[in-house]
Amino acid sequence: MQKYARLDLINNWEQENGIMENYIKKKASDNGAVQILEAGCGQKWPLNLNGMRYVITGVDLDKAALEIRKNSLNDLHKMVEGDLRYLKLQENHFDVIYNSYVLEHIKGAEQVLNNFIRWLKSGGIIIIRIPNPYSVKGFITRITPHWFHIFYHRNILGRPNAGKAGYAPYPVHYEPVVSRAGMHEFCRKNNITILAEYGIDYAKPGKNAFKLLIHSFIKTVAILSFGVLSSRHSNLLYILKK
Repeated sequence: MQKYARLDLINNWEQENGIMENYIKKKASDNGAVQILEAGCGQKWPLNLNGMRYVITGVDLDKAALEIRKNSLNDLHKMVEGDLRYLKLQENHFDVIYNSYVLEHIKGAEQVLNNFIRWLKSGGIIIIRIPNPYSVKGFITRITPHWFHIFYHRNILGRPNAGKAGYAPYPVHYEPVVSRAGMHEFCRKNNITILAEYGIDYAKPGKNAFKLLIHSFIKTVAILSFGVLSSRHSNLLYILKK
């Protein structure tokens, strides 16, 4: 695995959201509302953009998730059901494309990224959040079956609707572009600038025995991998500029 510069670490939701919000707010102007594409919108929009004018177009392949979003929040200005690989959207239209934990579920993730470039205005930004396949968590996710992911979400994380229509987890594929090496290579080939790259790790040892056991297990696996797998940086955040 190719070595890259040490990642700045994000260890809480507030910090991560603040970084993304600041980059989006930089696109605000007096010339009209900021056009945002939420590519793979799921059930909720996590960012606070108060104080700026914006239009969010939400796209998702999961019709049930779109219906939940509409009935619970109804915060999308436009809603599109479709496959990001084959969807026809206006080119050079969006100021911001936000894509959060979606690419790892798509066979043809690079095709989706190519579409993002076409849909994005010159100077626009793409915000991408992906799991790190070379973290201990990412490695375990890659080698375990989908039924186990559902079991974990329902019985460990306490999400009774996990795996039902409209609810994560979804099957994972982890194509080469869904990684640090893949993202850097894609940006190099397509003349895309990486404005920022962060490693994300919210995990804390905790005080109860179960959390301590999990934390120790992750540390042990990382050590036994001789540096191939990270015990931190479970997820990655990219801010890209066209």
